[in-house]
Amino acid sequence: MLHKTFITPIDREQIHGLINTMDDVADLIQDSAETMALYDVRHMTEEITRLTDISVRCCERVRDAVKLLDRIAEHDHAEAALKTCEEIDRLESDADRVMRSAMSKLFREEPDVREVIKLKAIYELLETITDRCEDVANLIEGVILENS
Repeated sequence: MLHKTFITPIDREQIHGLINTMDDVADLIQDSAETMALYDVRHMTEEITRLTDISVRCCERVRDAVKLLDRIAEHDHAEAALKTCEEIDRLESDADRVMRSAMSKLFREEPDVREVIKLKAIYELLETITDRCEDVANLIEGVILENS
């Protein structure tokens, strides 16, 4: 009876999409760490540090936006969640710029082909974390707009 009558403020499909997309973020974080260990990265480049910082900030904003979902019927919570999603979008754009700059520098300045291959893969993984965070933000925006 509870299963039939319990209604969440968010559709089950939306919950499923959010969970899957957030799981993708967690998988990418793990993949990034494992790849750095597998490739025996001995020093962090400035670009790895910058992409990591942006990824962490994106993940923090995803956490903040998800926390607001339980009260999205309240206008101020919905507005706060939308602003948080906008910030995630801005951070993802920052990561894109860092990524382009990192690739340009890598291919212009790194003489060791093995290092190019390793760093390119790591940069791409780190930037993809921000892409998936933006996917979560897009889903959250959809939930908010549907419930407003």
